[in-house]
Amino acid sequence: MVPTKRNAVVDQAVCVACGCCVKVCSLSAIQILHGLYANVDSARCVGCGKCVRECPASVIHLKEVAR
Repeated sequence: MVPTKRNAVVDQAVCVACGCCVKVCSLSAIQILHGLYANVDSARCVGCGKCVRECPASVIHLKEVAR
């Protein structure tokens, strides 16, 4: 069995780049790219889910990823 962790993933095609997720991420794992969409740095993300709860467009979810 491969150890896994959770990471936030953004559906960039429908992200409105509002920045709410950036404001709540205490690890600075999310940034707005090109003023168009949020991007998650998977190396910094710990999968806490704050961004998922904060996103008004519901375009962020947590995904299990191999470590």
